[in-house]
Parts: sequence; structure tokens; C-alpha cells
Amino acid sequence: MRLESAVGESALVAILRGIEPARAVETANVLCAAGIRIIEVPLNSPDPYASIAALAASHGADCLIGAGTVLDLDAVQRTHAAGGRLIVAPNCDPVVIQGALRKGMQVMPGIATATEAFSAIRAGATHLKLFPALTYGPRHLQALRAVLPPGVKVFPVGGVGAAEIPAWLAAGAAGFGFGSELFRPEYDLSEIERRARQLVQALQTARRQL
Repeated sequence: MRLESAVGESALVAILRGIEPARAVETANVLCAAGIRIIEVPLNSPDPYASIAALAASHGADCLIGAGTVLDLDAVQRTHAAGGRLIVAPNCDPVVIQGALRKGMQVMPGIATATEAFSAIRAGATHLKLFPALTYGPRHLQALRAVLPPGVKVFPVGGVGAAEIPAWLAAGAAGFGFGSELFRPEYDLSEIERRARQLVQALQTARRQL
């Protein structure tokens, strides 16, 4: 699956920070059933490449699986070797962006300013992660959207909950990344499912009301 396809569906990224490999597949089962098709395993999680490999083997055909908190080319290469096809970063590093694109991977670098956004675009990125979204807000995104190319998609990440989705969509968000709003290691499967369905429903409702 490509990011373009996912934006047309739920357009939500599940950030599974702290996931253990033994829980990866059952967690993905719940997320997919709720309608989430993009799953990111941050590399500061326990044994992240084992989780990525398990997810790629079980859900790689119908979900976009990859790594988050990717800071260098070695991490790009290890993610690709594990079967991951998505690279998400908290920052804008053209070397990481171009390295991922050379391997045919999807990439979502982190940006906050117009300077960082255009640096990412020059490196080849078409999907940007506005991070941390909480400290900037929808009006910041609205101002950025006025100068960004129409085809560039922006995903607010960090401190966004279901209640904030309508304001961000109105400001031009294409999708969202959810970490602790969706997953924490202490959440059981029923809690993850409840949160996933709530976020998907909130996005669908907000889209209809635009």
C-alpha cells in the first residue's frame, strides 16, 4: 500500500511506541479491523525490527508497515531488510529522505517550519509530518498550506486527539499520526480497539462535515 492510497481511506498512522514483538501482530489485527492501514514502530521500542518483520509478514499485503524515529541511513536499510516500506522521522534530513526513496519506500519526514517543509520537498518528500502538532496548532498548518504545493500532504502528529480532528482538517490536514492517544504498552486489546474505532469515526464524521 502507498501513502496516497491510505490518505483516501482512514489516513491515520498508528504509532506503536513501546510495542513488544510478541504483541505486534495481535495489535495490528485490531487496528486493521478498525480501519487503520498505516502502522509505524518507533525505533526506540523494544526490538523494533523484530516487530516490523512480524507486521510485514502478517499485514504487509494490506497495510503500510514501517519504522518511526528514523534518524540515519542504517535505520532505513535495516527497516527495509525487515520488510518495512515506510520511513517516518521526527526531523527533516534530506539524506534519510533520499535514502528511503532510492529503496522505493514511502517517507514522511518531520517538519515544523516552511524552511523545513521545502527542504523536505526538494529532497523528494510528498508527505510531511507536522511535529509536534500540539505546540503549533491548526492556524500554523493553515498558514503553511497557503505556500505548500497542492499535492503535498501534511499529517499533524503529537498531542492531537479525536476532539481536535475537525479543526485540523479544516486547516488542511490530510491525515494524522496517533501515539499515546491510540496505543500504550499497558493498554489491552479492547482498549486499543476502542480508541482506534473512536479515532476512525471522528475522522469520518469530520470529513462529512467539511
